[in-house]
Amino acid sequence: MGEDTLTLHRYPQDQVSNLQAWDAGDEHLINIFMTEMASSPIAHCSLINDQFGALCCGLSRRFPELAISIQSDAKTSQLGIAQNLLANCLNPKITYLNARAALNQADTQVLMKLPKNLNFFREQLQQLSQSLVPGAKVLIAAKAKVINASLLALIKEHFGEASASLTFKKTRVITAIFDGRVRRAATAKTWAVPEYQLTLTNLSNVFASSKLDIGARIMLDNMPSGDFGSVIDLGCGNGVLGLRAAQLYPKAHIYFVDDSEMAVASAADNWQMNQFESERGHFHWDDCLTHMAQEDVVDLVLCNPPFHQGEAITDHIAWQMFVDARKQLAKGGLLQVVGNRHLNYHVKLKRLFGNCQTAASNGKFVILRAVKS
Repeated sequence: MGEDTLTLHRYPQDQVSNLQAWDAGDEHLINIFMTEMASSPIAHCSLINDQFGALCCGLSRRFPELAISIQSDAKTSQLGIAQNLLANCLNPKITYLNARAALNQADTQVLMKLPKNLNFFREQLQQLSQSLVPGAKVLIAAKAKVINASLLALIKEHFGEASASLTFKKTRVITAIFDGRVRRAATAKTWAVPEYQLTLTNLSNVFASSKLDIGARIMLDNMPSGDFGSVIDLGCGNGVLGLRAAQLYPKAHIYFVDDSEMAVASAADNWQMNQFESERGHFHWDDCLTHMAQEDVVDLVLCNPPFHQGEAITDHIAWQMFVDARKQLAKGGLLQVVGNRHLNYHVKLKRLFGNCQTAASNGKFVILRAVKS
């Protein structure tokens, strides 16, 4: 990582991509933090949205006695941080928190990477206002091109006064000072999908906050027929595909899996709100199906893969989903995927399963089915 002697990898380390595990924003934050530690040493630091541990490893290398709290919505981030700490022989005092958990150090120094989702960012600021003491400082790294007057106004409204640093390698660091006024996060919106007799709600970092996205809609219109006893909604988001599966396959156990803890929590809320039997619903915060027991084989996997990870455009997540789905499927089990036509998922599925059929398509999306032989 830059001039450091750290070795950093994205998670999982063997992913098929050439994307690096850090960026200039990480370096910028570390440089500013080192300057502040020289004048005002602290014993604890909170890191928010540290994607794969560049911040955690960088601070741990320089300040081995520093206690660190890690707050992240992504399971891959927490697994990546642990992976990179181990690879660099670092063993700091770490507390891992999901994005909905309050920071447990009121006087902590907070370093944050700006998330892509500004609704999520707004909620993070509101949450910090409930945890920090007046005058507490939050340092927020972002690409210089996204820092503007409206972003600084958002921070002021939901946390306190904010100003941006000079540019370093096309990044800037915003210094936000808590004004002492506690904000309450807005409640999640609830919305109906009348054509399927479902009611949905989404937490702030879940894709498609108040309507069905086009990919989900075509998937819902073309669910497979069969007597399925166990179904995985892989990359579940708010869980709408799994909820529909619960309606269509009334004896099936439904497994909801997502890298986002907020997505899994939203799916669990929606399962309860739509009054499905509690014993049929299973909810897992995980990197694809990494930690699902091998004996838990299933008949059907439904998958609407993301093609980005943070700011990076990549198809390695879809490939991992397909590989994990094949491992988890029983012989004769079915994987049904929806994706943009240009992503050419059929090539990957034919290579992996030896077969692939188009079940439906429109001008933008295609639904593909592959059977495990």
